[in-house]
Amino acid sequence: MTKTLSVLFALVCTTAIGAEPTKSLPRSKPEAQGVSSAAVLDFVKTADRQSDSLHSFMLVRHGQVVAEGWWTPYNPTSRHELYSLSKSFTSTAVGLAIAEGKLSLDDQVSKFFPDDMPAGPSSQLKAMRVRDLLTMSTGHTSEPKLAKTDIWTKTFLAHPVTHKPGTFFMYNTPATYMLSAIVQKQTGSSALEFLTPRLFEPLGITEPTWATSPQGISLGGYGLSVRTEDIAKFGQLYLQRGKWGDQQLVPADWIDLATSRQVSNGSNPASDWEQGYGYQFWRCRHGNYRGDGAFGQYCLVLPIQDAVIAITSGTKDMAAILNLVWDKLLLGIEEQALEPNPGAEQQLRETLAKLTLPVQTGETTSPMLSSIDKKRFSIPKNDRELDGISIEKSSDSNVVLVTQSGGSEHRIVCGDHEWIKGKASFGSYPEQAIAACGAWTKENEYTAKLCLYETPFCLTTRLQFTGDEVLVNIESNVGFGQSKWPELIGSAK
Repeated sequence: MTKTLSVLFALVCTTAIGAEPTKSLPRSKPEAQGVSSAAVLDFVKTADRQSDSLHSFMLVRHGQVVAEGWWTPYNPTSRHELYSLSKSFTSTAVGLAIAEGKLSLDDQVSKFFPDDMPAGPSSQLKAMRVRDLLTMSTGHTSEPKLAKTDIWTKTFLAHPVTHKPGTFFMYNTPATYMLSAIVQKQTGSSALEFLTPRLFEPLGITEPTWATSPQGISLGGYGLSVRTEDIAKFGQLYLQRGKWGDQQLVPADWIDLATSRQVSNGSNPASDWEQGYGYQFWRCRHGNYRGDGAFGQYCLVLPIQDAVIAITSGTKDMAAILNLVWDKLLLGIEEQALEPNPGAEQQLRETLAKLTLPVQTGETTSPMLSSIDKKRFSIPKNDRELDGISIEKSSDSNVVLVTQSGGSEHRIVCGDHEWIKGKASFGSYPEQAIAACGAWTKENEYTAKLCLYETPFCLTTRLQFTGDEVLVNIESNVGFGQSKWPELIGSAK
């Protein structure tokens, strides 16, 4: 197989690198590509009715974008954190590195990092291969914990390998990091740098970002941020078995291997997480496959329907989104073009153009505002790194939320029943794009919604003022642990 990929790479290197980027996918009306506007509209309205968690959605049929929408403040030009959808891009980097002869599926992991191997390595560890990293069958029964002060490859290799590699599936994000580290070790470039001329530039994916480990290695298993259409392009490339126009960017053999069932991960026919796992791709129900990331970042490829669906979101129930896709969208895709439906098409177009995350409801002002305007409230040391907070009147009906953290002051303008974009830090969250809105939910309570719109996170911040104290309650829409922060108490200076 490796020899085949190496031969195919001769075509890749002569056509992909240096090719003119494709700026955007072509657009078409839904019915012209066999997609029911009414079905798409039903999907969007049901998603809005059942939750406020979708951030963007794009449906591609026969290579044509037939429907697309962003829930304000999310938008077409901003990147979105992919979380584990990053893994599918790392898999692609591995496939291309194999095609270039830099490594093989059956290479032992230990050979790449001899200086990081533990003393007296187990036979199980020595047997671990690149393909075991790709299929999440490293033999671990728990994920290695990678701390900021560690050498991550060394920590991974020191972790007990309980099962024979290749025999036991366990989702393992550090295993994907090892793939990224191997790519960097063998090519001299990070996964981001390696993919830029081979994948990102030919697809017209501009300015992708990928967070790195303390050793400067692309995180691999997460940390990549791209735009919604970039996700759709990536899915379309896979749907076309690695071909983009007249360029074979990724060997078709690799596409077939990566997206096919390589290992079993369960037997429940009703679960999209138990249909088998490939090389950093999940098999789905209905003969489909996907890359996905925490809180609902999806690249869905539907080979039978010749369709791709890209979704970003901030949901606690990832299965609900997939169920909605299968129940609403899948049934609206027909083999042949459909009769035009101008009414449904116009309604869909208008609905998609007006999508928005709900703004905070409540009163525009409160009698209390004049007494607390610019009053600084100091907060005792806490693990959320929020040192102080206050609110100020704006020149209009908006309110400015002012926070202190790390010795710096940050000002966030909260729109009156509208999202206002800015850039700021908030507690332990680093400086980034933020959209905010707010309202008085009680006479003594101001509630602000802070949407970190290049991520899945939206923070609801409730400030309850009583004399010279403020109670600060903050809750995130999603999180890996407790989404509700411990209550903080601020005292007036």
